[in-house]
Parts: sequence; C-alpha cells; structure tokens
Amino acid sequence: MDIFLLILGFLIVLLGVVGSFLPVLPGPLTSWIGLLLLHLTKTVPINYTFLGITLGVALLIWLIDYIIPALGTKKFGGTRYGVIGTMIGLILGMLFLGPFGIIIGPFLGAFLGEMLNERNSGKALKAAFGSFIGFLTSTFLKFIAAIIFTGFYIAIFWDYKTSFFNF
Repeated sequence: MDIFLLILGFLIVLLGVVGSFLPVLPGPLTSWIGLLLLHLTKTVPINYTFLGITLGVALLIWLIDYIIPALGTKKFGGTRYGVIGTMIGLILGMLFLGPFGIIIGPFLGAFLGEMLNERNSGKALKAAFGSFIGFLTSTFLKFIAAIIFTGFYIAIFWDYKTSFFNF
C-alpha cells in the first residue's frame, strides 16, 4: 500500500505542476494533496506543522490567483470599472469559455469595464493588458509553488527511500 501511495502521490504532485498552467486544476492545492499522500504512508511520519503550513500557502495562492488580475488592471491605470470588469470577466469566462475563459474573460472584462467608464479604447486596452500581466504573474506564482512542493516531495522521499524499498 505504501508503494501505491508513493507513486500516486508523486503523480499528483506532477499533476499540480501541470495544473499551474491549466485553469481547470488548482496547481499548488493539487501538489499539496500529493504531499499529504506521502505523509499518509506508514514509512513517512505525519508532520502536522509542515502539512499545515504548506496547506496554508497553497490556499493563499489559490485565493490570490483570483485577485492578481484585478490588481494588474489597477496597476496599469484601470479604474474601478476595469477592476470590476476583470472580476466579472473572470467568473463569466470560466463559466462560458472553459479553460481559455480564465485568460480571455478578465482581459475582455477589463476592456469592456473601461469602455463603459469612458470611451477611450487606448486606456481600456492598457487596463486589459494589465489584467493579462496579472494572469501571467499568478500563473508564475502557482508554478513556483508547485515546483517547491515537488521538491519537498522528492526531499522527503529521499530521506525515507531505504524504508520504502527495504528488500
């Protein structure tokens, strides 16, 4: 059973890395589940502090993943209308456009929000670009966290490798 959990945990950690780029999967949370599976083996003792801290980090990244595009919009000169448009576009994009909606939705939402506020397409496009930069930033953050969790997984396994393969 330990070998099964070990392999499944590693596959889930790797799936978390892929999930950093796919909007359908929450990358760091998925990677954290892989870490949890490793700790559920009889070989690796459960470290509640480690699991709690890494879960907190994964949840924080999951939460700010929805906020960063709006911050990018604001940073690039977007008004309140652009920020609200980004958030609405994110939700509607996920609902109606699937995985690509997380990229297209906030961009279109910010653009339309700014166009409703004032009919300046240059300013609206700049705010929409900020939303896209925010998306890239949150993707990078998720990827880094998932890679770190993968490194933790490998390091913990390496410490207990002889216990797993004790012939």
